[in-house]
Amino acid sequence: MLQIHTKLTTQGQVSVPAAIRHVLAHRPGSTLVWTQHDGKVTVERAVLHSSVEVHQALFATDQNKGTKNAVKPTTKTLTQLKNGIKQRMKQRHAGN
Repeated sequence: MLQIHTKLTTQGQVSVPAAIRHVLAHRPGSTLVWTQHDGKVTVERAVLHSSVEVHQALFATDQNKGTKNAVKPTTKTLTQLKNGIKQRMKQRHAGN
């Protein structure tokens, strides 16, 4: 078990020690999730999207969007993946 002490600043900030950043593979901009339960606080790296959610956002048909586990992950070529991302970005930013 790794145990390292840090100090809280007057602004309520704390530095994540290098050893912990390394163990959790944190980089600048990583999001942390703080959880309090039974008097203990844990910190872990936030997982923003699962691979299934990313796949569904890129390749789902309109009838499957918004339904949980409606699209099963399938093998796509790199070109198909890039085209899916490009199409999604065009749709997302079309009004901007």
